[in-house]
This record gives sequence, structure tokens and C-alpha cells, in this order.
Amino acid sequence: MKILKYILSAAILISAVSCKKFLDVEPRSSVSDEVTIVDGPSAKTALNGVYNALASSDYYGTSFQSLGYLNGDNIKWTGSQGYLNQFILHDVRSDNQALTSVWSAIFQTINRANHVIEKVPTVTGLTDAEKNRIIGEAYFIRALSYFDLARTWGGVQISLTPTTSAGDKNGLIKSTQVQTYAQVLNDLKAAEPLLPETVDRYHATKKTVWALRARYHLYQKEWADAEIYAAKVISDASNYQLLAPFSAFFANNARGTKESVFELYYSATSTNGHRNSWQPGENGGTRQWAPNDAFVALVNDPLIGGNRNVLVAKTGSGLWYGNLYYRSPATDPTYVIRTAELYLIRAEARAQLNNLSTVNGAASDLNAVRARAGLLPTTADTQNAILLAIENERKIEFAEEPHRWFDLVRTGRANEVLGITDANKLLMPIPLNQVSANNPQNPGYN
Repeated sequence: MKILKYILSAAILISAVSCKKFLDVEPRSSVSDEVTIVDGPSAKTALNGVYNALASSDYYGTSFQSLGYLNGDNIKWTGSQGYLNQFILHDVRSDNQALTSVWSAIFQTINRANHVIEKVPTVTGLTDAEKNRIIGEAYFIRALSYFDLARTWGGVQISLTPTTSAGDKNGLIKSTQVQTYAQVLNDLKAAEPLLPETVDRYHATKKTVWALRARYHLYQKEWADAEIYAAKVISDASNYQLLAPFSAFFANNARGTKESVFELYYSATSTNGHRNSWQPGENGGTRQWAPNDAFVALVNDPLIGGNRNVLVAKTGSGLWYGNLYYRSPATDPTYVIRTAELYLIRAEARAQLNNLSTVNGAASDLNAVRARAGLLPTTADTQNAILLAIENERKIEFAEEPHRWFDLVRTGRANEVLGITDANKLLMPIPLNQVSANNPQNPGYN
């Protein structure tokens, strides 16, 4: 796989987002945008550029993921950069540089996808099936990008065409969160018929679309649809499985296993910077964040963590650190969607539909994840108890993946678990350099 090798320079690749306005473009020094996608090879290169942006250090490479767990209750900040501690304290300011970087990275990803979606239909040198696949993958990535924007910031400005000149999107009105989520579904519906029903853990396929739709419907509290789409992937048991023990999907340099529905590939020449922030100095990292004492106690409890205690390790001096990202060089994949998530999505959906059964019900899906972790079946036998058990299972299962904060927000549990009494703080502030008349600040922020 060579997804993450930067084949074109920034001047040739599709326009990126400047630091002034979220849809401005960087100047082109030598090659006009009109010739970046003109034939089969350039179309495939442009699609690689979309995946590059998705996997960049400010998106799924490091920064966006950190928003998902630094805002939660499993991880502590151990570094010296105070702006990251704002997430731990739930006191994020609009000039937070990490937040600004994530925003720009996501819109850069969207803009690159927009170029592919607009230009590939007219190129020569590709079969219709090849065109459909490339366009469908771009639709999927744009859907994922708007999904991440919606759950992080709420409503944003929606751009569905390429940015071709500085300021050509001036006047674009900020959408509501409902409208932003609606765009996610529109893109997933557009992607599905264009993509093959194959298995590819590094590129979007029809099955990848089903997996993201399951997550989307869960967030929308559309329980029946969440169950249906999770089941569509889970039912392909020959290709999507809960691997035992828990470490099987990442230990011993594993990649692209049957646990993975969609992961991002990194290589020795295009590394995953996430590893550096987790590993301690003696392993060549900075350990900027680490599992907190409460999580260390939970994951090391054999009745709660089971064999998932491999998520943490201890230095010779007694410092705990996260160990999902550990490889040297840092070729660790980023796990965007795992099979375990689909089991727990279906479990939650079934519980909400009051199907609590240990046979084809919420308990059976929950117990599948618990069994893989070496745990006994759940003793929860009421709807509320099973929903709480699923929440607690997700807390451990995805402790070093970007789920915990978003889980507590979408379930309305952030107040009780994190003590956040100001509902405005459940969304991040619009980055200060993006605030304008057409892109007003979210309520509760300056």
C-alpha cells in the first residue's frame, strides 16, 4: 500500500485550506488547478491525496483523535503545552491551536474530495467502474469528514464544490448541525451504489459505507437503522471478526486483520505521529498524554479489563503509558472503524429497542465483545443496566481511540460522568480565525 506517499507537491495537489479563511486556497506556484485531474493516473493520484489528508497528523494521524479522548475521562495530559490541557479541563478557548489545526485539516480533506467528485466523471482513460470507485471513495471520505465536523462543532459551512480561488466561498452560510448531519447521509447514499461490495480495509467499499452508516444512525438515535447496517457488516463473518485475544488486531506488527473494517496505512517513509505522543522517552516518544490512574485501575482489573490490559504498559521508573501505538518506525495503522464497534453499536441499538436477549439481542452482542476480552457474560438484565454496561465496555474497548468524549455527548451523559453543566461546552468553539458574519461563534464562547 502506498496511500500515504505524497506523490504530488502542495502546489500540484488539490488546494488546501489557508490560515485565514476555512475555504481559501494556497497559491499555486507553477501548475494550475485545471490540469491536476485530467486522466486516469492523475485521478488515482488525486484520490491518494484525499486519503493523505484524512491520515495527516492534524486529522486521523494525531490531533483529531486526541480530541476524542483528551476530552473524556481515561487520559491525562503530561506535556508542557497548556493548550492541550484545555481539553482535559473542558475549558477550550477559540484560539486553541490544536482545534484550529484539526478544523483546517478536515476542510482540506473535504476540498480534495470535492475536486475528485467534480472532475473524475469527465476524465478519459478510466472505465466506468474505475470512475465510480474513485468517486465513491471520495464521497465516503467527505461523509466521514462532515460527520466529524458535525459531532465536534455542530453546524458548519457546507462546501460541495472545489475551492478554486481565494475567497470564492465568501458568503457561504453556516449550516445547522441537523443540516450538516444530513449532508453526511447524502454522501453515504451517493457513495454506496458507486462502490463494489468487496473487502478492502484501506479503501472505502460498500461495506465501509454500511459501517459508517451504522455509526451515523446510532448518533441520530435511529435504532432500527443502526442495527440493520451494523448487522450487514457483522453478517460477513468470514471477513469481519472479533479476533481473540484483544491484542490480535494490533500486536506483533499486525495490520489489515479481520478485526478492521477501515484503517489508515502508514509506512516507514510516511509515519504515524500518534505513536510519539503515547510512548515514553525510553521508547523514543514524548508521552505527552497517558492513561490516568482511574483507567489504569480499570483496565488492569481482570473482571473489567480482561486481556485488554495490553493497552497499557509501565516504564522501568513506574510510569504508565498507552501501548496501542508502539511500532518503530511508527508504521502503526490508525483504526477508524473496527468490528468491535459494530457489535457494540448493534448491542446499543437493540437495547434501545428493548431487545435485551442473550440470543440475537443486546446481551448477545455485548457478550461477544466481553468474551473476546476474556470476560464472563454480563449480569445486566434491564434496559438501563445493559445500556450502562455497553457504555462501560466502550470506555475500555476504545480507550485509546477517539470515541469516549463523543459517546458521552451523544448519550447525554457528559454532565453526570464529566461534570459538564454548561451544555454549550458539549460542542467545541469555532476557531477564532474562522469566525465571521457568515460563520458565527458557537454559543457560550467568545
